[in-house]
Amino acid sequence: MKLRNHPGMNYRGVHNWPPVWTQARNQNVKTLKGEIGVLRYLYANTALSDKCYLVIDHEQEQYVGCLIFSDRSFCSQICDILRNQIGRSIQDIGDLDISQTL
Repeated sequence: MKLRNHPGMNYRGVHNWPPVWTQARNQNVKTLKGEIGVLRYLYANTALSDKCYLVIDHEQEQYVGCLIFSDRSFCSQICDILRNQIGRSIQDIGDLDISQTL
């Protein structure tokens, strides 16, 4: 099963992939949607939180997205998977087979 379609990719029943990408710069906030950009950084403290923050490069700009999960242990599993995907496109990451997490 692809990451983008996995039933665990949700928060309170709302699908969370891909996140909304946000860029805040000089009083302006710009948001983008979709499987865009390349993953550059990931931050998560899964011991305390059910959130995973992703930083991407898209068209020579950086954006931040946040994945929030209903299941903290699944969040931890996804964060571990995503840490190994730094440098890959968000679309390629969405295509990852994560059937082992079912």
